[in-house]
Amino acid sequence: MVPDVLVTEHLFVLQSVARGRTSVATMAQRSFQDLSAPLADVPFCVLDIETTGSAPGDLGITEIAAIRYLGGCETGRFQTLVDPGLPIPPFITVLTGITHALLVGAPKLAEAFPSFLEFLGDAVVVGHNVRFDMSHLQAASVAHGYGRIPNRTVDTLGMARRLLAGEVRTMKLGALAAYLRSPVTPTHRALADAEATAHVFWELLGRAGAIGVTHLDDLLAMPTARGKADYRKIALTDRLPRRPGVYLFRDRKGEVFYVGKALDIRSRVRSYFYGDDRRSVAQMLRELDAVDHQVCANEIEAEVTEIRLIAEHRPRHNRRSKPPRSPHFVRLTAEEFPRLSLARTIAPGALLHLGPFRSAAAGRAVIEALWDATRIRRCSHPPGSRTGPCSFAQLGLSLCPCDGTLPAARYRPVVTGLIRGVTEDPSLLLDPLEARISSLARQRRFEEAAWVRDRHRALATAIERRRAWRSMQHAGLMRAEGPAGGAIIDHGHLAGAWAPGDGLPLPTMAAGIAPTEIPRTTTEAEEAHLLWRWLYSGGVRLADASASLSLPARPVPGLTRIAV
Repeated sequence: MVPDVLVTEHLFVLQSVARGRTSVATMAQRSFQDLSAPLADVPFCVLDIETTGSAPGDLGITEIAAIRYLGGCETGRFQTLVDPGLPIPPFITVLTGITHALLVGAPKLAEAFPSFLEFLGDAVVVGHNVRFDMSHLQAASVAHGYGRIPNRTVDTLGMARRLLAGEVRTMKLGALAAYLRSPVTPTHRALADAEATAHVFWELLGRAGAIGVTHLDDLLAMPTARGKADYRKIALTDRLPRRPGVYLFRDRKGEVFYVGKALDIRSRVRSYFYGDDRRSVAQMLRELDAVDHQVCANEIEAEVTEIRLIAEHRPRHNRRSKPPRSPHFVRLTAEEFPRLSLARTIAPGALLHLGPFRSAAAGRAVIEALWDATRIRRCSHPPGSRTGPCSFAQLGLSLCPCDGTLPAARYRPVVTGLIRGVTEDPSLLLDPLEARISSLARQRRFEEAAWVRDRHRALATAIERRRAWRSMQHAGLMRAEGPAGGAIIDHGHLAGAWAPGDGLPLPTMAAGIAPTEIPRTTTEAEEAHLLWRWLYSGGVRLADASASLSLPARPVPGLTRIAV
Protein backbone atom coordinates (compact mmCIF):
# COMPACT_ATOMS: atom_id res chain seq x y z
CA MET A 1 0.00 0.00 0.00
CA VAL A 2 1.23 3.46 -0.90
CA PRO A 3 1.55 5.61 2.24
CA ASP A 4 -0.57 8.71 2.73
CA VAL A 5 1.04 12.01 1.71
CA LEU A 6 0.45 15.69 2.33
CA VAL A 7 0.04 18.51 -0.17
CA THR A 8 3.37 20.33 0.06
CA GLU A 9 4.55 23.67 -1.31
CA HIS A 10 7.06 22.25 -3.77
CA LEU A 11 5.87 18.84 -4.88
CA PHE A 12 3.22 17.72 -7.28
CA VAL A 13 0.76 15.53 -5.43
CA LEU A 14 -2.15 13.71 -7.01
CA GLN A 15 -4.59 12.43 -4.43
CA SER A 16 -7.22 9.87 -5.29
CA VAL A 17 -9.99 10.34 -2.79
CA ALA A 18 -11.90 7.11 -2.40
CA ARG A 19 -13.52 5.66 0.68
CA GLY A 20 -11.49 7.91 2.97
CA ARG A 21 -8.07 6.70 1.72
CA THR A 22 -5.61 9.02 -0.02
CA SER A 23 -2.91 7.62 -2.30
CA VAL A 24 -0.50 8.83 -4.95
CA ALA A 25 -1.87 7.57 -8.27
CA THR A 26 -2.31 8.34 -11.93
CA MET A 27 -5.99 8.80 -12.63
CA ALA A 28 -7.35 7.25 -15.83
CA GLN A 29 -9.44 9.83 -17.63
CA ARG A 30 -12.62 8.68 -19.27
CA SER A 31 -13.73 9.99 -22.63
CA PHE A 32 -16.09 12.96 -22.42
CA GLN A 33 -17.62 14.48 -25.56
CA ASP A 34 -21.39 14.46 -25.15
CA LEU A 35 -22.60 18.01 -24.50
CA SER A 36 -26.02 16.64 -23.57
CA ALA A 37 -24.62 14.67 -20.64
CA PRO A 38 -26.28 15.20 -17.26
CA LEU A 39 -24.16 17.32 -14.94
CA ALA A 40 -23.88 14.42 -12.51
CA ASP A 41 -21.88 12.53 -15.16
CA VAL A 42 -19.58 15.42 -16.11
CA PRO A 43 -16.05 15.55 -14.62
CA PHE A 44 -15.19 19.08 -13.51
CA CYS A 45 -11.73 20.45 -12.69
CA VAL A 46 -11.74 23.64 -10.60
CA LEU A 47 -8.40 25.41 -10.97
CA ASP A 48 -6.54 28.56 -10.10
CA ILE A 49 -3.06 29.82 -10.89
CA GLU A 50 -0.76 32.53 -9.56
CA THR A 51 1.63 34.43 -11.79
CA THR A 52 4.34 37.06 -11.67
CA GLY A 53 1.86 39.53 -13.15
CA SER A 54 3.47 39.30 -16.58
CA ALA A 55 1.73 38.65 -19.91
CA PRO A 56 0.74 35.05 -20.76
CA GLY A 57 3.49 34.75 -23.35
CA ASP A 58 6.14 35.34 -20.68
CA LEU A 59 5.21 32.03 -18.98
CA GLY A 60 5.30 33.63 -15.53
CA ILE A 61 3.22 31.00 -13.71
CA THR A 62 4.31 30.60 -10.09
CA GLU A 63 1.65 28.23 -8.74
CA ILE A 64 -0.99 25.82 -10.09
CA ALA A 65 -3.76 24.17 -8.10
CA ALA A 66 -6.66 22.06 -9.36
CA ILE A 67 -9.38 19.94 -7.80
CA ARG A 68 -11.35 17.34 -9.77
CA TYR A 69 -14.97 16.46 -9.08
CA LEU A 70 -17.42 13.91 -10.38
CA GLY A 71 -21.03 13.80 -9.30
CA GLY A 72 -20.35 16.52 -6.74
CA CYS A 73 -17.64 14.47 -5.00
CA GLU A 74 -13.95 15.33 -4.98
CA THR A 75 -11.88 12.74 -6.82
CA GLY A 76 -8.41 14.24 -6.87
CA ARG A 77 -6.14 17.22 -6.19
CA PHE A 78 -3.15 18.76 -7.91
CA GLN A 79 -0.95 21.49 -6.39
CA THR A 80 2.54 22.69 -7.13
CA LEU A 81 4.66 25.79 -6.96
CA VAL A 82 6.49 26.62 -10.18
CA ASP A 83 9.83 28.33 -10.67
CA PRO A 84 9.15 30.72 -13.56
CA GLY A 85 12.75 31.79 -13.94
CA LEU A 86 11.55 35.40 -13.75
CA PRO A 87 11.83 38.01 -11.01
CA ILE A 88 8.78 38.30 -8.75
CA PRO A 89 7.67 41.91 -8.37
CA PRO A 90 7.29 43.14 -4.78
CA PHE A 91 3.57 43.86 -5.18
CA ILE A 92 3.02 40.21 -6.21
CA THR A 93 4.87 39.05 -3.12
CA VAL A 94 2.69 41.33 -0.98
CA LEU A 95 -0.46 40.07 -2.70
CA THR A 96 0.28 36.32 -2.70
CA GLY A 97 3.04 35.81 -0.17
CA ILE A 98 5.09 33.96 -2.79
CA THR A 99 8.79 34.89 -2.55
CA HIS A 100 11.94 33.85 -4.37
CA ALA A 101 12.96 31.83 -1.33
CA LEU A 102 9.68 29.92 -1.42
CA LEU A 103 10.35 28.85 -5.01
CA VAL A 104 13.79 27.40 -4.31
CA GLY A 105 13.63 23.76 -5.39
CA ALA A 106 10.26 24.14 -7.09
CA PRO A 107 9.97 22.44 -10.50
CA LYS A 108 10.26 24.41 -13.71
CA LEU A 109 7.07 24.83 -15.75
CA ALA A 110 8.34 22.33 -18.32
CA GLU A 111 8.60 19.71 -15.54
CA ALA A 112 5.25 20.41 -13.83
CA PHE A 113 3.09 21.01 -16.89
CA PRO A 114 2.89 17.42 -18.25
CA SER A 115 1.64 16.20 -14.86
CA PHE A 116 -0.97 18.95 -14.78
CA LEU A 117 -2.25 18.06 -18.24
CA GLU A 118 -2.48 14.42 -17.26
CA PHE A 119 -4.47 15.37 -14.16
CA LEU A 120 -6.74 17.69 -16.13
CA GLY A 121 -7.63 15.02 -18.68
CA ASP A 122 -10.93 15.66 -20.41
CA ALA A 123 -12.62 17.44 -17.51
CA VAL A 124 -14.55 20.66 -17.94
CA VAL A 125 -12.42 23.50 -16.55
CA VAL A 126 -14.00 25.71 -13.89
CA GLY A 127 -12.47 28.97 -12.68
CA HIS A 128 -13.30 32.47 -11.53
CA ASN A 129 -12.54 34.77 -14.45
CA VAL A 130 -11.32 31.58 -16.07
CA ARG A 131 -10.13 33.39 -19.19
CA PHE A 132 -7.18 34.77 -17.24
CA ASP A 133 -6.11 31.33 -16.00
CA MET A 134 -6.66 29.65 -19.36
CA SER A 135 -4.75 32.35 -21.29
CA HIS A 136 -1.61 31.57 -19.25
CA LEU A 137 -2.17 27.80 -19.41
CA GLN A 138 -2.82 27.89 -23.16
CA ALA A 139 0.38 29.88 -23.73
CA ALA A 140 2.32 27.36 -21.64
CA SER A 141 0.76 24.42 -23.46
CA VAL A 142 1.63 25.82 -26.88
CA ALA A 143 5.13 26.86 -25.82
CA HIS A 144 5.93 23.35 -24.60
CA GLY A 145 4.64 21.63 -27.73
CA TYR A 146 1.30 20.29 -26.48
CA GLY A 147 -0.92 22.49 -28.63
CA ARG A 148 -3.99 24.27 -27.35
CA ILE A 149 -5.92 22.77 -24.45
CA PRO A 150 -9.27 21.66 -25.94
CA ASN A 151 -11.24 21.40 -22.69
CA ARG A 152 -14.45 23.37 -22.37
CA THR A 153 -14.61 26.00 -19.66
CA VAL A 154 -17.16 27.31 -17.15
CA ASP A 155 -16.65 30.73 -15.56
CA THR A 156 -18.11 31.25 -12.09
CA LEU A 157 -17.89 34.99 -12.75
CA GLY A 158 -20.35 34.68 -15.65
CA MET A 159 -22.57 32.36 -13.63
CA ALA A 160 -22.67 34.83 -10.75
CA ARG A 161 -23.55 37.73 -13.04
CA ARG A 162 -26.49 35.72 -14.34
CA LEU A 163 -27.69 34.23 -11.04
CA LEU A 164 -26.76 36.80 -8.39
CA ALA A 165 -27.44 40.06 -10.20
CA GLY A 166 -28.76 42.56 -7.68
CA GLU A 167 -27.80 40.44 -4.67
CA VAL A 168 -24.13 41.35 -4.30
CA ARG A 169 -22.33 44.61 -5.03
CA THR A 170 -19.19 43.08 -6.49
CA MET A 171 -18.50 39.81 -8.27
CA LYS A 172 -14.99 39.35 -6.89
CA LEU A 173 -14.19 35.87 -5.64
CA GLY A 174 -13.75 37.02 -2.02
CA ALA A 175 -17.15 38.73 -1.97
CA LEU A 176 -18.91 35.76 -3.54
CA ALA A 177 -17.21 33.30 -1.20
CA ALA A 178 -18.33 35.33 1.82
CA TYR A 179 -21.87 35.80 0.49
CA LEU A 180 -22.24 32.07 -0.23
CA ARG A 181 -20.61 31.16 3.11
CA SER A 182 -17.57 29.36 1.81
CA PRO A 183 -15.61 27.57 4.57
CA VAL A 184 -12.40 28.62 2.77
CA THR A 185 -11.43 32.25 2.38
CA PRO A 186 -9.56 33.06 -0.85
CA THR A 187 -6.05 34.33 -0.06
CA HIS A 188 -4.51 34.78 -3.52
CA ARG A 189 -2.87 31.36 -3.17
CA ALA A 190 -3.84 28.85 -5.82
CA LEU A 191 -5.14 26.02 -3.65
CA ALA A 192 -7.20 28.20 -1.30
CA ASP A 193 -8.65 30.12 -4.22
CA ALA A 194 -9.47 26.88 -6.05
CA GLU A 195 -11.28 25.56 -2.95
CA ALA A 196 -13.24 28.81 -2.60
CA THR A 197 -14.07 28.76 -6.31
CA ALA A 198 -15.30 25.18 -6.01
CA HIS A 199 -17.67 26.15 -3.18
CA VAL A 200 -18.99 29.11 -5.17
CA PHE A 201 -19.43 26.89 -8.23
CA TRP A 202 -21.49 24.25 -6.43
CA GLU A 203 -23.66 26.87 -4.75
CA LEU A 204 -24.32 28.59 -8.08
CA LEU A 205 -24.97 25.25 -9.73
CA GLY A 206 -27.69 24.58 -7.19
CA ARG A 207 -29.37 27.85 -8.12
CA ALA A 208 -28.95 27.12 -11.80
CA GLY A 209 -30.75 23.82 -11.36
CA ALA A 210 -33.82 25.72 -10.20
CA ILE A 211 -34.12 27.32 -13.66
CA GLY A 212 -33.63 24.08 -15.56
CA VAL A 213 -29.84 23.86 -15.93
CA THR A 214 -29.40 20.10 -15.61
CA HIS A 215 -27.06 19.19 -18.48
CA LEU A 216 -23.70 20.41 -19.71
CA ASP A 217 -25.01 22.27 -22.75
CA ASP A 218 -27.37 24.21 -20.48
CA LEU A 219 -24.50 25.16 -18.19
CA LEU A 220 -22.18 26.28 -20.99
CA ALA A 221 -24.86 28.48 -22.55
CA MET A 222 -26.39 29.94 -19.39
CA PRO A 223 -24.00 32.93 -18.94
CA THR A 224 -24.97 34.28 -22.38
CA ALA A 225 -28.71 33.80 -21.91
CA ARG A 226 -31.05 36.59 -22.95
CA GLY A 227 -32.56 39.20 -20.62
CA LYS A 228 -34.93 38.38 -17.80
CA ALA A 229 -38.09 39.32 -19.68
CA ASP A 230 -37.59 36.43 -22.12
CA TYR A 231 -35.43 34.13 -20.06
CA ARG A 232 -38.27 33.31 -17.66
CA LYS A 233 -39.97 31.52 -20.56
CA ILE A 234 -37.15 28.99 -20.64
CA ALA A 235 -39.27 27.04 -18.15
CA LEU A 236 -41.39 26.03 -21.17
CA THR A 237 -38.50 23.78 -22.23
CA ASP A 238 -38.15 21.82 -19.00
CA ARG A 239 -40.16 18.82 -20.21
CA LEU A 240 -38.81 18.71 -23.74
CA PRO A 241 -36.95 15.47 -24.56
CA ARG A 242 -33.33 15.20 -25.62
CA ARG A 243 -34.19 13.26 -28.75
CA PRO A 244 -34.45 13.97 -32.47
CA GLY A 245 -37.67 15.55 -33.57
CA VAL A 246 -39.63 18.67 -34.39
CA TYR A 247 -40.71 21.54 -32.16
CA LEU A 248 -43.62 23.93 -32.68
CA PHE A 249 -43.83 27.43 -31.16
CA ARG A 250 -47.35 28.60 -30.32
CA ASP A 251 -48.63 32.06 -29.38
CA ARG A 252 -51.33 32.96 -26.85
CA LYS A 253 -54.06 32.04 -29.33
CA GLY A 254 -52.57 28.57 -29.76
CA GLU A 255 -51.53 29.30 -33.33
CA VAL A 256 -48.30 27.70 -34.55
CA PHE A 257 -45.99 30.50 -35.69
CA TYR A 258 -42.72 28.58 -36.09
CA VAL A 259 -41.69 24.98 -36.77
CA GLY A 260 -38.12 23.69 -36.49
CA LYS A 261 -36.21 20.43 -36.35
CA ALA A 262 -33.38 19.28 -34.11
CA LEU A 263 -31.27 16.29 -33.19
CA ASP A 264 -31.80 17.30 -29.56
CA ILE A 265 -35.14 19.06 -29.18
CA ARG A 266 -34.51 20.42 -25.69
CA SER A 267 -31.05 21.80 -26.44
CA ARG A 268 -32.17 23.43 -29.68
CA VAL A 269 -35.18 25.18 -28.17
CA ARG A 270 -33.18 26.39 -25.16
CA SER A 271 -30.54 27.81 -27.50
CA TYR A 272 -33.00 30.53 -28.55
CA PHE A 273 -32.64 31.98 -25.06
CA TYR A 274 -28.83 31.89 -25.09
CA GLY A 275 -27.66 35.15 -26.62
CA ASP A 276 -29.12 34.85 -30.13
CA ASP A 277 -29.26 38.52 -31.17
CA ARG A 278 -31.24 38.08 -34.37
CA ARG A 279 -34.26 40.37 -34.47
CA SER A 280 -36.51 37.53 -35.62
CA VAL A 281 -35.56 35.44 -32.58
CA ALA A 282 -36.34 38.30 -30.19
CA GLN A 283 -39.74 38.69 -31.82
CA MET A 284 -40.46 34.96 -31.58
CA LEU A 285 -39.58 34.91 -27.89
CA ARG A 286 -41.96 37.79 -27.27
CA GLU A 287 -44.78 35.89 -28.97
CA LEU A 288 -43.94 32.50 -27.45
CA ASP A 289 -46.55 31.06 -25.10
CA ALA A 290 -46.16 27.28 -25.48
CA VAL A 291 -43.83 24.75 -27.07
CA ASP A 292 -45.10 21.50 -28.56
CA HIS A 293 -42.90 18.75 -29.91
CA GLN A 294 -42.98 15.57 -31.89
CA VAL A 295 -40.27 12.96 -31.29
CA CYS A 296 -38.80 11.29 -34.38
CA ALA A 297 -36.76 8.14 -34.74
CA ASN A 298 -33.84 9.79 -36.54
CA GLU A 299 -32.69 12.91 -38.36
CA ILE A 300 -34.23 12.14 -41.75
CA GLU A 301 -37.66 11.62 -40.19
CA ALA A 302 -37.27 14.94 -38.34
CA GLU A 303 -36.42 16.76 -41.59
CA VAL A 304 -39.39 15.29 -43.44
CA THR A 305 -41.76 15.92 -40.52
CA GLU A 306 -40.65 19.54 -40.41
CA ILE A 307 -41.49 20.02 -44.08
CA ARG A 308 -44.91 18.41 -43.65
CA LEU A 309 -45.80 20.46 -40.57
CA ILE A 310 -44.71 23.71 -42.22
CA ALA A 311 -47.00 22.87 -45.16
CA GLU A 312 -49.84 22.05 -42.76
CA HIS A 313 -49.59 25.08 -40.46
CA ARG A 314 -47.94 27.64 -42.77
CA PRO A 315 -46.21 29.38 -39.79
CA ARG A 316 -45.65 33.10 -40.26
CA HIS A 317 -42.03 32.97 -39.08
CA ASN A 318 -41.00 30.14 -41.46
CA ARG A 319 -40.72 32.59 -44.32
CA ARG A 320 -38.06 30.83 -46.39
CA SER A 321 -39.37 27.28 -46.11
CA LYS A 322 -43.12 28.02 -46.24
CA PRO A 323 -44.51 26.48 -49.46
CA PRO A 324 -46.27 28.67 -52.03
CA ARG A 325 -50.06 28.49 -52.16
CA SER A 326 -49.82 27.37 -55.77
CA PRO A 327 -46.67 25.91 -57.40
CA HIS A 328 -45.45 26.57 -60.93
CA PHE A 329 -44.62 23.98 -63.59
CA VAL A 330 -42.80 24.13 -66.92
CA ARG A 331 -44.95 22.35 -69.48
CA LEU A 332 -44.19 21.20 -73.02
CA THR A 333 -47.60 21.39 -74.67
CA ALA A 334 -49.11 18.68 -76.89
CA GLU A 335 -49.98 20.99 -79.80
CA GLU A 336 -49.11 20.34 -83.44
CA PHE A 337 -46.10 22.60 -82.84
CA PRO A 338 -45.36 22.08 -79.11
CA ARG A 339 -44.07 25.03 -77.06
CA LEU A 340 -42.96 25.69 -73.50
CA SER A 341 -45.33 27.37 -71.07
CA LEU A 342 -45.42 28.24 -67.38
CA ALA A 343 -48.44 26.59 -65.79
CA ARG A 344 -50.03 26.19 -62.37
CA THR A 345 -51.24 22.62 -62.91
CA ILE A 346 -50.09 19.34 -64.40
CA ALA A 347 -51.86 18.62 -67.71
CA PRO A 348 -52.34 14.87 -68.31
CA GLY A 349 -51.89 15.13 -72.08
CA ALA A 350 -48.75 17.31 -72.10
CA LEU A 351 -45.54 15.93 -73.59
CA LEU A 352 -43.33 16.87 -70.64
CA HIS A 353 -43.28 18.62 -67.27
CA LEU A 354 -40.52 20.03 -65.08
CA GLY A 355 -40.96 21.28 -61.52
CA PRO A 356 -42.69 22.11 -59.31
CA PHE A 357 -41.09 25.50 -58.68
CA ARG A 358 -41.64 27.81 -55.72
CA SER A 359 -41.96 30.91 -57.88
CA ALA A 360 -42.73 31.96 -61.40
CA ALA A 361 -39.21 33.40 -61.66
CA ALA A 362 -37.65 29.99 -60.93
CA GLY A 363 -39.78 28.32 -63.59
CA ARG A 364 -39.09 31.09 -66.09
CA ALA A 365 -35.32 30.62 -65.63
CA VAL A 366 -35.70 26.98 -66.74
CA ILE A 367 -37.79 27.98 -69.76
CA GLU A 368 -35.17 30.55 -70.77
CA ALA A 369 -32.45 27.91 -70.42
CA LEU A 370 -34.36 25.59 -72.74
CA TRP A 371 -34.89 28.46 -75.19
CA ASP A 372 -31.14 29.16 -75.15
CA ALA A 373 -30.27 25.47 -75.63
CA THR A 374 -32.78 24.61 -78.41
CA ARG A 375 -34.70 26.23 -81.24
CA ILE A 376 -38.07 25.44 -79.67
CA ARG A 377 -40.71 28.03 -80.62
CA ARG A 378 -40.98 31.04 -78.30
CA CYS A 379 -44.13 32.80 -79.49
CA SER A 380 -47.70 31.64 -78.81
CA HIS A 381 -49.30 32.77 -82.06
CA PRO A 382 -51.40 30.09 -83.79
CA PRO A 383 -49.70 28.55 -86.85
CA GLY A 384 -50.34 30.61 -90.00
CA SER A 385 -51.82 33.56 -88.10
CA ARG A 386 -49.13 36.02 -89.21
CA THR A 387 -48.10 37.26 -92.63
CA GLY A 388 -44.44 37.05 -91.65
CA PRO A 389 -42.24 35.30 -89.13
CA CYS A 390 -42.10 36.60 -85.57
CA SER A 391 -39.06 38.44 -84.28
CA PHE A 392 -37.58 35.30 -82.66
CA ALA A 393 -37.69 33.47 -86.00
CA GLN A 394 -36.28 36.48 -87.86
CA LEU A 395 -33.29 36.54 -85.47
CA GLY A 396 -32.78 32.80 -85.94
CA LEU A 397 -33.38 32.07 -82.24
CA SER A 398 -36.20 29.62 -82.83
CA LEU A 399 -38.26 27.79 -85.41
CA CYS A 400 -41.74 29.24 -85.46
CA PRO A 401 -44.88 28.19 -87.38
CA CYS A 402 -46.70 31.49 -86.88
CA ASP A 403 -46.37 32.48 -90.59
CA GLY A 404 -47.47 29.05 -91.82
CA THR A 405 -44.27 28.22 -93.73
CA LEU A 406 -42.68 25.78 -91.21
CA PRO A 407 -43.40 22.09 -91.97
CA ALA A 408 -44.12 19.86 -88.97
CA ALA A 409 -41.44 17.37 -90.06
CA ARG A 410 -38.75 20.03 -89.74
CA TYR A 411 -39.95 21.10 -86.30
CA ARG A 412 -40.35 17.58 -84.87
CA PRO A 413 -36.58 16.92 -84.26
CA VAL A 414 -36.41 20.05 -82.07
CA VAL A 415 -39.13 18.68 -79.80
CA THR A 416 -37.62 15.18 -79.82
CA GLY A 417 -34.20 16.54 -78.90
CA LEU A 418 -35.60 18.57 -76.00
CA ILE A 419 -37.47 15.58 -74.58
CA ARG A 420 -34.43 13.34 -74.98
CA GLY A 421 -32.25 15.95 -73.27
CA VAL A 422 -34.51 16.01 -70.24
CA THR A 423 -35.17 12.26 -70.01
CA GLU A 424 -31.99 10.59 -71.32
CA ASP A 425 -29.00 12.78 -72.19
CA PRO A 426 -28.88 16.16 -70.41
CA SER A 427 -25.68 17.12 -72.24
CA LEU A 428 -27.83 17.78 -75.33
CA LEU A 429 -29.27 20.76 -73.45
CA LEU A 430 -26.50 21.76 -71.07
CA ASP A 431 -23.51 21.62 -73.42
CA PRO A 432 -24.89 24.39 -75.70
CA LEU A 433 -25.40 26.58 -72.62
CA GLU A 434 -21.84 25.95 -71.48
CA ALA A 435 -20.54 26.79 -74.96
CA ARG A 436 -22.49 30.04 -74.90
CA ILE A 437 -21.06 30.95 -71.48
CA SER A 438 -17.54 30.39 -72.85
CA SER A 439 -18.26 32.55 -75.88
CA LEU A 440 -19.67 35.39 -73.79
CA ALA A 441 -16.76 35.19 -71.37
CA ARG A 442 -14.24 35.43 -74.23
CA GLN A 443 -16.07 38.54 -75.43
CA ARG A 444 -15.83 39.92 -71.89
CA ARG A 445 -19.62 40.07 -71.65
CA PHE A 446 -19.47 38.76 -68.12
CA GLU A 447 -22.88 39.95 -66.96
CA GLU A 448 -24.62 38.09 -69.79
CA ALA A 449 -22.43 35.04 -69.14
CA ALA A 450 -23.55 35.07 -65.49
CA TRP A 451 -27.20 35.11 -66.57
CA VAL A 452 -26.66 32.04 -68.77
CA ARG A 453 -24.71 30.36 -65.96
CA ASP A 454 -27.68 30.80 -63.60
CA ARG A 455 -30.04 29.37 -66.21
CA HIS A 456 -27.69 26.42 -66.71
CA ARG A 457 -27.79 25.68 -62.98
CA ALA A 458 -31.56 26.04 -62.80
CA LEU A 459 -32.07 23.60 -65.69
CA ALA A 460 -29.49 21.10 -64.39
CA THR A 461 -31.14 21.12 -60.95
CA ALA A 462 -34.61 20.66 -62.42
CA ILE A 463 -33.48 17.71 -64.55
CA GLU A 464 -31.58 16.12 -61.65
CA ARG A 465 -34.55 16.34 -59.31
CA ARG A 466 -36.91 15.00 -61.98
CA ARG A 467 -34.61 12.01 -62.47
CA ALA A 468 -34.41 11.31 -58.75
CA TRP A 469 -38.19 11.47 -58.42
CA ARG A 470 -38.78 9.08 -61.30
CA SER A 471 -36.14 6.67 -59.97
CA MET A 472 -37.87 6.50 -56.58
CA GLN A 473 -41.25 6.16 -58.31
CA HIS A 474 -39.94 3.19 -60.28
CA ALA A 475 -38.30 1.58 -57.25
CA GLY A 476 -41.59 1.63 -55.32
CA LEU A 477 -41.26 0.50 -51.72
CA MET A 478 -37.66 0.70 -50.42
CA ARG A 479 -35.93 0.06 -47.11
CA ALA A 480 -32.62 1.81 -46.43
CA GLU A 481 -30.50 2.03 -43.29
CA GLY A 482 -27.45 3.90 -42.05
CA PRO A 483 -25.47 4.54 -38.86
CA ALA A 484 -28.20 6.81 -37.40
CA GLY A 485 -31.13 4.52 -38.23
CA GLY A 486 -33.20 3.71 -41.26
CA ALA A 487 -36.28 4.63 -43.26
CA ILE A 488 -38.97 3.07 -45.41
CA ILE A 489 -39.59 5.06 -48.60
CA ASP A 490 -42.75 4.51 -50.61
CA HIS A 491 -42.62 6.06 -54.10
CA GLY A 492 -40.59 9.05 -52.86
CA HIS A 493 -42.54 9.50 -49.61
CA LEU A 494 -41.33 8.66 -46.12
CA ALA A 495 -43.50 5.79 -44.89
CA GLY A 496 -41.63 4.86 -41.69
CA ALA A 497 -38.37 5.33 -39.79
CA TRP A 498 -36.44 3.70 -36.98
CA ALA A 499 -33.52 4.45 -34.71
CA PRO A 500 -30.53 2.11 -34.29
CA GLY A 501 -31.64 -0.91 -32.29
CA ASP A 502 -35.36 -0.37 -32.91
CA GLY A 503 -37.53 -2.88 -34.67
CA LEU A 504 -38.63 -2.27 -38.25
CA PRO A 505 -41.88 -0.26 -38.43
CA LEU A 506 -44.78 -1.11 -40.67
CA PRO A 507 -45.19 1.26 -43.63
CA THR A 508 -47.73 4.00 -42.89
CA MET A 509 -48.72 4.42 -46.56
CA ALA A 510 -50.50 1.92 -48.71
CA ALA A 511 -48.32 0.09 -51.21
CA GLY A 512 -49.17 0.35 -54.89
CA ILE A 513 -49.17 4.16 -55.18
CA ALA A 514 -49.53 5.11 -58.83
CA PRO A 515 -46.26 6.60 -60.15
CA THR A 516 -46.37 10.21 -61.34
CA GLU A 517 -44.14 12.08 -63.77
CA ILE A 518 -43.19 14.80 -61.27
CA PRO A 519 -44.27 15.76 -57.74
CA ARG A 520 -47.60 17.56 -57.49
CA THR A 521 -46.55 20.08 -54.82
CA THR A 522 -43.35 21.74 -53.66
CA THR A 523 -43.74 19.99 -50.29
CA GLU A 524 -43.82 16.62 -52.02
CA ALA A 525 -40.81 17.61 -54.13
CA GLU A 526 -38.75 18.79 -51.16
CA GLU A 527 -39.52 15.64 -49.19
CA ALA A 528 -38.39 13.49 -52.11
CA HIS A 529 -35.23 15.59 -52.49
CA LEU A 530 -34.37 15.13 -48.79
CA LEU A 531 -34.88 11.38 -49.06
CA TRP A 532 -32.82 11.13 -52.24
CA ARG A 533 -29.98 13.15 -50.70
CA TRP A 534 -30.12 10.90 -47.62
CA LEU A 535 -30.00 7.75 -49.75
CA TYR A 536 -26.77 8.96 -51.31
CA SER A 537 -25.17 10.19 -48.10
CA GLY A 538 -22.25 8.40 -46.48
CA GLY A 539 -22.97 5.12 -44.76
CA VAL A 540 -26.56 4.69 -45.98
CA ARG A 541 -27.25 1.46 -47.87
CA LEU A 542 -30.32 0.18 -49.67
CA ALA A 543 -31.46 -3.00 -47.92
CA ASP A 544 -34.23 -3.98 -50.33
CA ALA A 545 -36.75 -2.55 -52.79
CA SER A 546 -39.79 -3.77 -54.68
CA ALA A 547 -38.04 -2.84 -57.96
CA SER A 548 -34.61 -1.65 -59.07
CA LEU A 549 -33.41 1.82 -58.08
CA SER A 550 -31.56 3.20 -61.09
CA LEU A 551 -30.72 6.36 -62.98
CA PRO A 552 -30.23 7.01 -66.72
CA ALA A 553 -26.77 6.05 -67.96
CA ARG A 554 -25.78 9.61 -68.83
CA PRO A 555 -25.34 11.84 -65.75
CA VAL A 556 -26.36 15.48 -65.52
CA PRO A 557 -23.19 17.48 -66.29
CA GLY A 558 -22.31 20.45 -64.14
CA LEU A 559 -20.39 23.64 -64.81
CA THR A 560 -16.97 22.21 -63.97
CA ARG A 561 -14.80 23.97 -66.53
CA ILE A 562 -16.02 27.57 -66.42
CA ALA A 563 -16.13 30.07 -63.58
CA VAL A 564 -17.85 33.38 -64.30
